[in-house]
Amino acid sequence: MNLPKNFCEACDRFAHTLTEHCLFVNVAQQKLTHYNESQTVDLTISTSLEGTGQKEGSHKTPLGLHRIYEKIGDGEPEGTVFKGRRPIRFDGKGDPTALITDRILWLEGLEPGFNCGDDLDSRKRYIYIHGIGDESHLGRPNSKGCIHVGSEQLFRLYNAVPVGTLVYISEN
Repeated sequence: MNLPKNFCEACDRFAHTLTEHCLFVNVAQQKLTHYNESQTVDLTISTSLEGTGQKEGSHKTPLGLHRIYEKIGDGEPEGTVFKGRRPIRFDGKGDPTALITDRILWLEGLEPGFNCGDDLDSRKRYIYIHGIGDESHLGRPNSKGCIHVGSEQLFRLYNAVPVGTLVYISEN
């Protein structure tokens, strides 16, 4: 894999071995790149409307090294709307009020004092990679801290990556 330098440096700094799949989020480009041994795939995303930041309550997308802590939504149909990580209805496709849809990849920060611990903890902030009912804003900032992905690409990503996959979120 030809990962960005800052991704590899963070793995070295925090003694994390690269995983078979790696995800790199480029906030400036509103792009998530899925790296694996056989290919590299770019996905159009939306990160926070408020920019980047680590603090709880900021509604900003956290930076740094993360991993997929949990996958939520196995077997649920396209358009499933989640609240509190539980399916509540199944008609979210195209609905601008459907804020978390389809699948959830819950992130856990791996950098103590930066995105892990106290009021900086990405997992406790419920930072996800997830679907959104209204996909018309993909490609520009629009979330409240999470990373939005279109349902078609999200289903493929969800099925490809296991829990524990490393994720690096970068300004550029």
